[in-house]
Amino acid sequence: MEHRNIQLVFFEVNMLKLNRIHHIAIICSDYQKSKQFYSEVLGLTIKQEVFREARNSYKLDLEIAGQYQIELFSFPDPPARPSHPEATGLRHLAFEVDNVEEAARHIQSYHIPIEPIRVDEFTGKHFTFFADPDGLPIEFYEK
Repeated sequence: MEHRNIQLVFFEVNMLKLNRIHHIAIICSDYQKSKQFYSEVLGLTIKQEVFREARNSYKLDLEIAGQYQIELFSFPDPPARPSHPEATGLRHLAFEVDNVEEAARHIQSYHIPIEPIRVDEFTGKHFTFFADPDGLPIEFYEK
């Protein structure tokens, strides 16, 4: 029986190191309505609001617990977001919550339709969906 020396060679691969998601950008059709939804209904903190005169556009920076940031943009006459059937691109925006039932009741208190609460078959966690003023699907997912 012949024995061969097999030498394993490991190559050092330069891996990209991502720290976290820095921000998510959302373009809205009605800036004031979306600003109210994200800051008052969802309770995100307004970090900064800028009117960009050259673009006739607002940019609103929003924080979640001082960690994550959503940029809310307004542009004159943006095209509608194709959603049904689901289109390629961002599928939904998910927020972690301590209690999905309480979060759902909060959203319903603003007369915003919300889907029935379901259980993730893989994690056993509760979740539900609703939509922002432009129909962007938003998920609450149990911590």
